[in-house]
Amino acid sequence: MGITARGIGLSVAAVALLVAGFTFAYPELTVLGAAAGVAVGHALVVAAWRPRLTVDRRADPDRVARGDPARMTLTVRNSGRLRAASLVAEERCGGRVVPVPLLRLRPGRDTTVTYDVPTVRRGIVPVGPLRVTRRDPLGLVALARRYGETAPVWVRPRVHPLTAVPTGAGRSLDGRVDGVPHGSITFDSLREYVVGDELRRVHWRTSARVGELMVRENVDTSLPRIVVLLDNRFAAHPGHADGAADSFEAGCEAAASVVVAALREDLPVTLLMVTPDDEPDAHPLDRLTTVALAEGTLADATARVRQQRAGDTLVFLTGPGGRAELGHVGALRGAYPSVVVGVLGATDPTPPGAAGLVVVDAVDGAAFAAEWDGVRRW
Repeated sequence: MGITARGIGLSVAAVALLVAGFTFAYPELTVLGAAAGVAVGHALVVAAWRPRLTVDRRADPDRVARGDPARMTLTVRNSGRLRAASLVAEERCGGRVVPVPLLRLRPGRDTTVTYDVPTVRRGIVPVGPLRVTRRDPLGLVALARRYGETAPVWVRPRVHPLTAVPTGAGRSLDGRVDGVPHGSITFDSLREYVVGDELRRVHWRTSARVGELMVRENVDTSLPRIVVLLDNRFAAHPGHADGAADSFEAGCEAAASVVVAALREDLPVTLLMVTPDDEPDAHPLDRLTTVALAEGTLADATARVRQQRAGDTLVFLTGPGGRAELGHVGALRGAYPSVVVGVLGATDPTPPGAAGLVVVDAVDGAAFAAEWDGVRRW
């Protein structure tokens, strides 16, 4: 509860008038002091009344590409039974404040406000909670309360359509890639039986040992497996300010474009960061929404990628500052037969002889997509 400057002044005047009235026996001053005290007390009672409000938020959509429109619908309902609510309310949406009119909101009634969510920057935009301020008629006391939970809106990197998709070293005899969903060649792991699995895939020896049906899970080695390694080091993106850099944003767009193109072709794709993020199991586009620049070394990242061997095609996306260390990436060609490097934010071409790698230089994500489709060999 906050007493305004007017309320503080009136409270001080009430005390002074009461003291002066009783000390010097002036009943008029005493009456004025008492009236001022009653006004402050009444203001405290009015502001202390807590309206019963129910808040509901719906984002449409809650995940959107950077620059695309997103709207938030806020519904506020007066759940009280006795009196109408006339309040001053505001909704915090990212870095701005949205006024919410709550005038004569009768019991059992609701009001709806719709507004645009800013999507100019990649990241999570927190929306809410609703901040309701209760004031007395004289403006002596103001009490702010919060209603509802915070609703996040995920602003993902912009995706640029890619026509060409690397097929790696493996080829299917029936076409460019094999479409067998569970694979049929190499044993990968065991898992519990679920309704619909073929009984010929049950591993009876393990099932007898653990006491429940276990099924063999195979992978098709003819399917190309793409690994996207995003360079999120400060050193790779010079000119960064407040933890952001245009070249890094372009790198996030390039990574999102490659991931979406691979998923569109039903190809296995793995997204890795040079400096690992906190949620490696989340959806790749959600990880690209929250990833930020951090400290790290490329040598440690390439050693980790070489040990994992998560695929046969490696796509390394870096900034202008990462050109000097492309030798670490070139050393991965023994583990990954196909290696492609994308240098984002590049205003000049990469010097020839960059560890014998296929290098795509681009100013931004759109230019990367255009250059990517022009690559003739992987």
